[in-house]
Amino acid sequence: MLREVQAWASDQRRAHPSLLRVGVFGSYGRGTASVGSDLDLVLIDEAAAGPQHQRLRHWPLDQLPLSCDALVFTSAELSQLLAGGSRMAEELQRDLRWLD
Repeated sequence: MLREVQAWASDQRRAHPSLLRVGVFGSYGRGTASVGSDLDLVLIDEAAAGPQHQRLRHWPLDQLPLSCDALVFTSAELSQLLAGGSRMAEELQRDLRWLD
C-alpha cells in the first residue's frame, strides 16, 4: 500500500514543484494499519493558501488506492502547529512518517 502512495506522491511532486513532502500518520504512520484502515496524509505545499477544504481541491486524492484524509500545510504552518502542543501536534510528532 505505501509503495502505491509513494508512487502517487512522486507523481504529484513532479507535477507540482511546490509540493515538498508527503507523509503518513495515524495507523499507517505507526505501522498498525489493518483491513479497513484509512490513509491519513500530510502534504507540505509551499503554495498552499486558504482554508483546508480549498487546499484539498488541488490534489487528486481519488487516485489513491483507499479512502484518505489529508491535511495540507506550508512548512512554516507545520512547524507552528508542531510547536503548539495541541493533541494533533502530539499525534503528528509521534506518528508522522515521511515518504521521501
